[in-house]
Amino acid sequence: MTMTSATMPTTTLAGTDEALLASSALCRQITRRAARNFYHGLKLLPEPKRSRMYALYAYMRLLDDIADEDDGRSHDRRLADLAAWRELTSEVLESRLPEGTGPDIWPAFADLVHRHAIPLHIFESAIAGQRQDLVSTRFETFEQLREYCYRVAGVVGIASVYVWGYEGGQATLDLAIERGVAFQLTNILRDIQSDARGGRIYLPREDLDAAGVTDEQILQGRGGPKFVEMVRFQIARAEASYEKSADLENRISRDSRPTLGAMTEIYRGLLKKIAKDPECILRQRVSLSLLDKVLIASRAKRATWAR
Repeated sequence: MTMTSATMPTTTLAGTDEALLASSALCRQITRRAARNFYHGLKLLPEPKRSRMYALYAYMRLLDDIADEDDGRSHDRRLADLAAWRELTSEVLESRLPEGTGPDIWPAFADLVHRHAIPLHIFESAIAGQRQDLVSTRFETFEQLREYCYRVAGVVGIASVYVWGYEGGQATLDLAIERGVAFQLTNILRDIQSDARGGRIYLPREDLDAAGVTDEQILQGRGGPKFVEMVRFQIARAEASYEKSADLENRISRDSRPTLGAMTEIYRGLLKKIAKDPECILRQRVSLSLLDKVLIASRAKRATWAR
Protein backbone atom coordinates (compact mmCIF):
# COMPACT_ATOMS: atom_id res chain seq x y z
CA MET A 1 0.00 0.00 0.00
CA THR A 2 1.35 3.43 -0.92
CA MET A 3 0.58 5.87 1.84
CA THR A 4 0.49 9.64 1.69
CA SER A 5 2.23 11.17 4.67
CA ALA A 6 4.08 14.34 3.89
CA THR A 7 6.90 13.70 6.31
CA MET A 8 9.65 16.28 6.02
CA PRO A 9 13.37 15.95 6.84
CA THR A 10 14.64 17.13 10.19
CA THR A 11 14.61 20.93 10.43
CA THR A 12 15.24 23.62 13.03
CA LEU A 13 11.68 24.92 12.73
CA ALA A 14 10.65 23.47 16.06
CA GLY A 15 13.60 24.88 17.98
CA THR A 16 16.21 22.92 19.90
CA ASP A 17 15.86 19.25 20.75
CA GLU A 18 15.55 20.21 24.42
CA ALA A 19 12.74 22.67 23.69
CA LEU A 20 10.96 20.12 21.51
CA LEU A 21 11.16 17.42 24.19
CA ALA A 22 9.81 19.78 26.85
CA SER A 23 7.04 20.95 24.54
CA SER A 24 6.08 17.39 23.64
CA ALA A 25 5.94 16.46 27.32
CA LEU A 26 3.58 19.38 27.98
CA CYS A 27 1.34 18.33 25.09
CA ARG A 28 1.18 14.81 26.50
CA GLN A 29 0.18 16.18 29.92
CA ILE A 30 -2.58 18.30 28.39
CA THR A 31 -3.89 15.35 26.38
CA ARG A 32 -3.79 12.95 29.31
CA ARG A 33 -5.65 15.43 31.51
CA ALA A 34 -8.28 16.61 29.04
CA ALA A 35 -8.81 13.87 26.43
CA ARG A 36 -10.85 11.51 28.55
CA ASN A 37 -11.97 9.51 25.51
CA PHE A 38 -9.36 10.08 22.82
CA TYR A 39 -6.34 9.46 25.07
CA HIS A 40 -6.99 5.72 25.28
CA GLY A 41 -6.85 5.45 21.50
CA LEU A 42 -3.91 7.80 21.03
CA LYS A 43 -1.79 5.72 23.40
CA LEU A 44 -1.92 2.89 20.86
CA LEU A 45 0.05 4.86 18.27
CA PRO A 46 3.76 4.21 17.82
CA GLU A 47 6.21 7.04 18.26
CA PRO A 48 6.68 9.62 16.82
CA LYS A 49 3.06 9.63 15.63
CA ARG A 50 1.81 9.46 19.21
CA SER A 51 3.64 12.59 20.32
CA ARG A 52 2.58 14.46 17.21
CA MET A 53 -1.06 13.61 17.83
CA TYR A 54 -0.65 14.84 21.40
CA ALA A 55 0.60 18.13 19.92
CA LEU A 56 -2.43 18.32 17.64
CA TYR A 57 -4.82 17.61 20.50
CA ALA A 58 -3.12 20.13 22.81
CA TYR A 59 -3.36 22.86 20.18
CA MET A 60 -7.06 22.19 19.59
CA ARG A 61 -7.77 21.87 23.33
CA LEU A 62 -6.20 25.22 24.17
CA LEU A 63 -7.94 26.84 21.21
CA ASP A 64 -11.28 25.49 22.44
CA ASP A 65 -10.57 26.82 25.93
CA ILE A 66 -10.15 30.35 24.56
CA ALA A 67 -13.78 30.33 23.46
CA ASP A 68 -15.32 28.08 26.12
CA GLU A 69 -13.45 28.36 29.40
CA ASP A 70 -15.51 30.07 32.08
CA ASP A 71 -12.78 32.25 33.54
CA GLY A 72 -14.49 35.61 33.75
CA ARG A 73 -13.23 37.06 30.46
CA SER A 74 -15.63 39.30 28.58
CA HIS A 75 -17.02 38.40 25.16
CA ASP A 76 -14.82 41.02 23.49
CA ARG A 77 -11.77 39.74 25.37
CA ARG A 78 -12.36 36.22 24.08
CA LEU A 79 -12.69 37.47 20.52
CA ALA A 80 -9.43 39.38 20.94
CA ASP A 81 -7.75 36.29 22.37
CA LEU A 82 -8.89 34.24 19.37
CA ALA A 83 -7.47 36.86 17.00
CA ALA A 84 -4.19 36.79 18.92
CA TRP A 85 -4.12 32.98 18.76
CA ARG A 86 -4.61 33.10 15.00
CA GLU A 87 -1.74 35.56 14.63
CA LEU A 88 0.48 33.46 16.86
CA THR A 89 -0.34 30.34 14.84
CA SER A 90 0.65 32.11 11.61
CA GLU A 91 3.91 33.30 13.15
CA VAL A 92 4.80 29.81 14.35
CA LEU A 93 4.10 28.31 10.95
CA GLU A 94 6.34 30.96 9.41
CA SER A 95 9.14 29.60 11.63
CA ARG A 96 8.99 32.40 14.18
CA LEU A 97 8.59 30.67 17.53
CA PRO A 98 7.28 32.89 20.35
CA GLU A 99 9.29 33.50 23.48
CA GLY A 100 7.42 33.38 26.75
CA THR A 101 3.98 33.77 25.14
CA GLY A 102 1.35 31.51 26.65
CA PRO A 103 1.70 27.74 27.03
CA ASP A 104 4.81 26.44 25.32
CA ILE A 105 3.15 23.92 23.04
CA TRP A 106 4.56 25.73 20.04
CA PRO A 107 7.80 23.80 19.36
CA ALA A 108 5.85 20.52 19.27
CA PHE A 109 3.07 22.10 17.20
CA ALA A 110 5.54 23.52 14.68
CA ASP A 111 7.30 20.17 14.44
CA LEU A 112 3.97 18.43 13.79
CA VAL A 113 2.84 20.83 11.08
CA HIS A 114 6.12 21.10 9.21
CA ARG A 115 6.97 17.41 9.26
CA HIS A 116 3.56 16.44 7.89
CA ALA A 117 2.96 19.52 5.71
CA ILE A 118 -0.47 20.14 7.23
CA PRO A 119 -2.08 23.08 5.39
CA LEU A 120 -2.57 26.35 7.26
CA HIS A 121 -6.25 26.47 6.27
CA ILE A 122 -6.89 23.51 8.61
CA PHE A 123 -6.05 25.65 11.61
CA GLU A 124 -7.71 28.77 10.22
CA SER A 125 -10.94 26.76 9.88
CA ALA A 126 -10.65 25.51 13.46
CA ILE A 127 -10.18 29.07 14.72
CA ALA A 128 -13.15 30.21 12.63
CA GLY A 129 -15.25 27.50 14.25
CA GLN A 130 -14.38 28.74 17.73
CA ARG A 131 -15.14 32.31 16.69
CA GLN A 132 -18.51 31.09 15.44
CA ASP A 133 -19.14 29.76 18.95
CA LEU A 134 -18.77 33.30 20.25
CA VAL A 135 -20.80 35.20 17.65
CA SER A 136 -23.60 32.73 16.88
CA THR A 137 -25.04 30.22 19.33
CA ARG A 138 -27.94 28.85 17.26
CA PHE A 139 -28.23 26.99 13.98
CA GLU A 140 -31.44 27.11 12.01
CA THR A 141 -30.66 24.12 9.77
CA PHE A 142 -28.58 20.98 9.81
CA GLU A 143 -26.53 22.36 6.92
CA GLN A 144 -25.42 25.21 9.20
CA LEU A 145 -24.62 22.78 12.01
CA ARG A 146 -22.67 20.54 9.65
CA GLU A 147 -20.51 23.46 8.53
CA TYR A 148 -19.74 24.18 12.17
CA CYS A 149 -18.90 20.51 12.76
CA TYR A 150 -16.53 20.62 9.79
CA ARG A 151 -14.71 23.59 11.29
CA VAL A 152 -14.29 22.25 14.80
CA ALA A 153 -13.98 18.51 14.13
CA GLY A 154 -13.82 17.67 10.43
CA VAL A 155 -10.56 19.55 10.00
CA VAL A 156 -9.13 17.67 12.98
CA GLY A 157 -9.91 14.48 11.08
CA ILE A 158 -7.97 15.79 8.08
CA ALA A 159 -4.97 16.76 10.20
CA SER A 160 -5.03 13.35 11.89
CA VAL A 161 -4.81 11.37 8.66
CA TYR A 162 -1.92 13.58 7.57
CA VAL A 163 -0.08 12.30 10.64
CA TRP A 164 -1.25 8.69 10.36
CA GLY A 165 -0.52 8.28 6.66
CA TYR A 166 -3.24 7.44 4.15
CA GLU A 167 -4.07 6.36 0.64
CA GLY A 168 -6.93 7.44 -1.59
CA GLY A 169 -6.38 11.18 -1.90
CA GLN A 170 -9.32 13.54 -1.43
CA ALA A 171 -11.80 10.67 -1.07
CA THR A 172 -10.01 9.63 2.13
CA LEU A 173 -9.90 13.19 3.42
CA ASP A 174 -13.67 13.37 2.86
CA LEU A 175 -14.07 10.22 4.97
CA ALA A 176 -11.93 11.81 7.69
CA ILE A 177 -14.20 14.85 7.65
CA GLU A 178 -17.27 12.62 7.95
CA ARG A 179 -15.79 10.78 10.94
CA GLY A 180 -15.00 14.09 12.59
CA VAL A 181 -18.58 15.22 12.03
CA ALA A 182 -19.81 11.97 13.61
CA PHE A 183 -17.64 12.59 16.68
CA GLN A 184 -18.93 16.15 17.01
CA LEU A 185 -22.58 15.16 16.63
CA THR A 186 -21.98 12.66 19.42
CA ASN A 187 -20.43 15.38 21.59
CA ILE A 188 -23.40 17.68 20.98
CA LEU A 189 -25.85 15.06 22.23
CA ARG A 190 -23.69 14.11 25.20
CA ASP A 191 -23.24 17.73 26.31
CA ILE A 192 -26.73 19.05 25.53
CA GLN A 193 -27.55 20.02 29.12
CA SER A 194 -24.23 21.66 30.05
CA ASP A 195 -24.10 23.50 26.73
CA ALA A 196 -27.64 24.79 27.24
CA ARG A 197 -26.74 26.10 30.69
CA GLY A 198 -23.81 27.87 29.04
CA GLY A 199 -26.12 29.58 26.56
CA ARG A 200 -25.54 27.26 23.61
CA ILE A 201 -28.02 24.88 22.02
CA TYR A 202 -26.34 23.34 19.00
CA LEU A 203 -29.19 21.16 17.71
CA PRO A 204 -30.80 22.78 14.65
CA ARG A 205 -33.91 24.79 15.37
CA GLU A 206 -35.66 23.05 12.47
CA ASP A 207 -35.18 19.69 14.21
CA LEU A 208 -36.50 20.94 17.53
CA ASP A 209 -39.49 22.60 15.87
CA ALA A 210 -40.31 19.48 13.87
CA ALA A 211 -40.27 17.38 17.04
CA GLY A 212 -42.15 19.92 19.14
CA VAL A 213 -39.24 20.37 21.56
CA THR A 214 -38.48 23.82 23.00
CA ASP A 215 -35.29 25.44 24.26
CA GLU A 216 -36.94 25.90 27.66
CA GLN A 217 -37.67 22.19 27.85
CA ILE A 218 -33.98 21.40 27.40
CA LEU A 219 -32.88 24.08 29.86
CA GLN A 220 -35.33 22.80 32.47
CA GLY A 221 -34.33 19.18 31.89
CA ARG A 222 -37.82 18.07 30.92
CA GLY A 223 -37.95 15.00 28.69
CA GLY A 224 -41.01 13.23 27.39
CA PRO A 225 -41.95 11.31 24.23
CA LYS A 226 -41.26 14.19 21.84
CA PHE A 227 -37.81 14.74 23.30
CA VAL A 228 -37.02 11.03 23.11
CA GLU A 229 -38.10 10.92 19.47
CA MET A 230 -35.91 13.92 18.65
CA VAL A 231 -32.87 12.37 20.35
CA ARG A 232 -33.34 9.10 18.48
CA PHE A 233 -33.39 11.08 15.24
CA GLN A 234 -30.08 12.75 16.19
CA ILE A 235 -28.56 9.37 17.11
CA ALA A 236 -29.54 7.99 13.71
CA ARG A 237 -27.95 10.99 11.99
CA ALA A 238 -24.68 10.52 13.88
CA GLU A 239 -24.69 6.78 13.18
CA ALA A 240 -25.17 7.53 9.48
CA SER A 241 -21.95 9.57 9.53
CA TYR A 242 -20.09 6.71 11.21
CA GLU A 243 -21.38 4.33 8.54
CA LYS A 244 -20.53 6.70 5.67
CA SER A 245 -16.94 6.84 6.91
CA ALA A 246 -16.64 3.11 7.64
CA ASP A 247 -13.88 2.56 5.09
CA LEU A 248 -11.57 5.13 6.68
CA GLU A 249 -9.78 2.54 8.83
CA ASN A 250 -8.78 0.62 5.70
CA ARG A 251 -7.32 3.73 4.07
CA ILE A 252 -4.93 4.81 6.81
CA SER A 253 -1.61 3.20 7.71
CA ARG A 254 -1.90 -0.13 9.51
CA ASP A 255 -0.12 1.06 12.66
CA SER A 256 -2.72 3.82 13.10
CA ARG A 257 -5.86 1.72 12.65
CA PRO A 258 -6.12 0.55 16.28
CA THR A 259 -6.15 4.19 17.40
CA LEU A 260 -8.98 5.21 15.10
CA GLY A 261 -10.84 2.00 15.88
CA ALA A 262 -10.64 2.56 19.63
CA MET A 263 -11.70 6.20 19.46
CA THR A 264 -14.62 5.32 17.22
CA GLU A 265 -15.84 2.43 19.38
CA ILE A 266 -15.67 4.61 22.49
CA TYR A 267 -17.74 7.33 20.84
CA ARG A 268 -20.26 4.89 19.40
CA GLY A 269 -20.46 3.42 22.88
CA LEU A 270 -21.66 6.81 24.11
CA LEU A 271 -24.40 6.78 21.48
CA LYS A 272 -25.46 3.29 22.56
CA LYS A 273 -25.79 4.43 26.17
CA ILE A 274 -27.86 7.42 25.10
CA ALA A 275 -30.06 5.22 22.89
CA LYS A 276 -30.93 3.03 25.89
CA ASP A 277 -32.18 6.05 27.84
CA PRO A 278 -32.42 9.21 25.67
CA GLU A 279 -33.56 11.33 28.61
CA CYS A 280 -30.34 10.58 30.51
CA ILE A 281 -28.57 13.42 28.68
CA LEU A 282 -30.84 15.85 30.54
CA ARG A 283 -29.65 14.50 33.88
CA GLN A 284 -25.93 13.91 33.46
CA ARG A 285 -22.99 13.89 31.10
CA VAL A 286 -22.95 10.40 29.61
CA SER A 287 -19.61 8.61 29.76
CA LEU A 288 -18.07 5.16 29.62
CA SER A 289 -16.22 3.78 32.61
CA LEU A 290 -12.44 3.74 32.63
CA LEU A 291 -12.58 -0.06 32.50
CA ASP A 292 -14.82 0.04 29.43
CA LYS A 293 -12.41 2.38 27.64
CA VAL A 294 -9.38 0.28 28.56
CA LEU A 295 -11.11 -2.87 27.29
CA ILE A 296 -12.09 -1.15 24.04
CA ALA A 297 -8.50 -0.02 23.49
CA SER A 298 -7.25 -3.52 24.23
CA ARG A 299 -9.63 -5.05 21.69
CA ALA A 300 -8.64 -2.48 19.09
CA LYS A 301 -4.97 -3.26 19.63
CA ARG A 302 -5.58 -6.97 19.04
CA ALA A 303 -7.96 -6.55 16.11
CA THR A 304 -7.13 -7.89 12.66
CA TRP A 305 -7.96 -5.15 10.20
CA ALA A 306 -9.46 -5.80 6.79
CA ARG A 307 -6.37 -4.98 4.73
